[in-house]
Amino acid sequence: MVGLEWRLTMKHLLSVEDIPQDSFMALFAKAAELKANRRKPGGKRPLEGKTIAMIFAKSSTRTRVSFEVGIYELGGHPMYMNENQMQAGRGETPADTAKVLSRYVDGIVIRTFEHSIVEELARNSSVPVINALTNEYHPCQALTDIFTVLEYSGKLEGVKIVFLGDGCSNMANSLMLAGKLCGLDVIISSPKGFEPDAEIMARAKGNGQVNWEPDPIKAVKDADYIYTDVWVSMGFEDEATERLKIFTPYQVNAALMKAAKPNAKVLHCLPAHRGEEITDEVMDSPASIVFDQAENRLHVQKAIMTYLFEGL
Repeated sequence: MVGLEWRLTMKHLLSVEDIPQDSFMALFAKAAELKANRRKPGGKRPLEGKTIAMIFAKSSTRTRVSFEVGIYELGGHPMYMNENQMQAGRGETPADTAKVLSRYVDGIVIRTFEHSIVEELARNSSVPVINALTNEYHPCQALTDIFTVLEYSGKLEGVKIVFLGDGCSNMANSLMLAGKLCGLDVIISSPKGFEPDAEIMARAKGNGQVNWEPDPIKAVKDADYIYTDVWVSMGFEDEATERLKIFTPYQVNAALMKAAKPNAKVLHCLPAHRGEEITDEVMDSPASIVFDQAENRLHVQKAIMTYLFEGL
């Protein structure tokens, strides 16, 4: 009966919407605690004796390293699995993969293409599943971004963050949904044809404002944070030439920064294609907090894993 109860209450993180409203700030408090105490001995190790499978269908630097280090620091054993070297790469279904892996490991982190793959994996898994990126959502990154904003602003409600670029990308989707949980004002600035998904915008309505503004200069007026991402995401390489032309007016450069608040900060989930979505001048300026943001992936993901495996 204990095993059944555990399975019934076990949680996954497939989207930021899986974080209960009353646990949102507790998650950040845990991330701050883990960050402050990282080098101190004697911390809790909720993954002690546990093996976490890491399935990657897309290349990665920050996601792979931060999860591997985080799992290790929480006492667990990370097992990296390249999807192309698994039977999943030869046609085994996500459902069958989940049922088999659940017999071997204690958790699954997956970075893949279609979100439906992660959903099917979670439906058939008896161990926690964490979405480390799909074409539709990037919850770990969005939670990290909000945590970074909280570190710098000391609050979230009423803070204005403007995302420039592909308004229907996984980052735009996840930022809008994360903003709902904390009262953040999220403005998506993108060209027509790349505006935010209407259904996701409707789901993101909450305490904060969620809007689309096609004019980047108007969008960043009074912005506290300016956020950008690559214009050509993995899986869209065949659209590169067209995208580079369409998104040029949305480049984060010195002229754009002048239209925001004087102390506005710059975010980027990395990797950055310098000279495309962001200039060197801005990337290397005092306004840029992208490397603090990158570091926070480790701390927030450790908090997520603590939440899933131990509770807060």
